[in-house]
Amino acid sequence: MTPGAKVGVGVGVLIGTRGFVMQALRERREADPTEMLAMAERADQAGLDSVWVGDSLVSKPRFEPVTALAAIAARTSRVRIGTAVMLPVIRPVVPLAHSLATLDVISRGRLVIGAGVGGGFTPEQIKDYCAAGIAPDTRALRLTEMVQVLKRLWTEEHVTFHGQQLRVDDVTVYPRPVQKAVPILLGAHHRTGSSAQYRRAARYADGIIGITDSPEQWSEVIARVEECAAAEGRDPSQLDRVFYITVNINRDRAKASAEADQFLMSYYGVRHWEGRWGPWGAPEDVAERMAAYAKAGARHLIVRFASWNQPAQLEQFINDVVPALRRMN
Repeated sequence: MTPGAKVGVGVGVLIGTRGFVMQALRERREADPTEMLAMAERADQAGLDSVWVGDSLVSKPRFEPVTALAAIAARTSRVRIGTAVMLPVIRPVVPLAHSLATLDVISRGRLVIGAGVGGGFTPEQIKDYCAAGIAPDTRALRLTEMVQVLKRLWTEEHVTFHGQQLRVDDVTVYPRPVQKAVPILLGAHHRTGSSAQYRRAARYADGIIGITDSPEQWSEVIARVEECAAAEGRDPSQLDRVFYITVNINRDRAKASAEADQFLMSYYGVRHWEGRWGPWGAPEDVAERMAAYAKAGARHLIVRFASWNQPAQLEQFINDVVPALRRMN
């Protein structure tokens, strides 16, 4: 992904499609994509670098990401569009390769896929895999194999792959992506303590995507992945580095904290995540935190708003946070 020329680091926003579905369920009405599309258009027109959506199946109802991004692609012209993050393992690999290649064609080569193993630690998380017919304890190996197969299906004829989780026999997929292969960023996190994630990203991915780590921890993650990449004979500098933060923008810090806590409690059943996420506060606080991740090595930053009023947060972000970040760079 190309960093934003004016701020020294690419800047994008995640549109919380789960929030739109949750609001519709609470109000007993149909889910409405109007705000999602308006936010994407606003980000595109304001000169932001990217727009992202999340993923889940039954545990956290939301708009399906490939479909949502196709609509966003049709309403925008320049922003990169991506998933932060997709759970590829809950989908069959050949239909997924076809869908993503088609989406890259629709967007004229603007797609990037952030992908992760996903959590399997709660009954709700496990439901996503079980509903898709996937054993939760196979998800890491399945992801490793899926990345290999996706890249081959986008670039080769007559693909055959016999792995422990996936079997593909003499398959050719068209259309091909506009990009030679859609870039795939794999989740890499300090807090999990797993070295396998670093090796997987270093061997198969086009870059890494992180969340919840401190800037210091994120710097360590980058170093670990780059060390693994060098051992694989890859140029570590060619790996992209994307970090995803959650913020609430309000000069009244008490109001920002209260709204963020309420949002996160409704979204995840937890509150008081500032420190792992955040900050909740003034635009300058948000810009300073973003700058810290850029200094730690992030080349692209994704911002999600811990607020039910996402359009208002987006306006504050565009008008106040991005200019403050530019002044710091």
